[in-house]
Amino acid sequence: MREIISTDKAPAAIGPYSQAVKAGNLLFVAGQIGMDPATGQLREGIEAQTRQALLNLKAILEAAGASLEQVVRVGVFLQDLKDFQAMNAVYAEFFPQSPPARTTVQVAALPRGALVEIDAIAVL
Repeated sequence: MREIISTDKAPAAIGPYSQAVKAGNLLFVAGQIGMDPATGQLREGIEAQTRQALLNLKAILEAAGASLEQVVRVGVFLQDLKDFQAMNAVYAEFFPQSPPARTTVQVAALPRGALVEIDAIAVL
């Protein structure tokens, strides 16, 4: 049994996918970029894009009745690994204690020219 989760507090999907899918006690949140849901514009710079991507992720979690504390795995996709330290500093603000398991990789490109994309899995 699966349930589609969506909220207008995060950017609408820019392709044929859902913001999140709840399956049993797991929530799979699609990759979020640093796009402001109100304007549809990307934030400027890696710190601002990381913060907005995580705020978007948080909004989707909340729409499913979950929180960042329930996230068990995160995937971070960076356009440039040189941004790792700056991304990590912002990321640590959102997961200050007992952070989830995480993978961070550099990719050739991201949608809309984003500098970072972040996805997550949470246990409900």
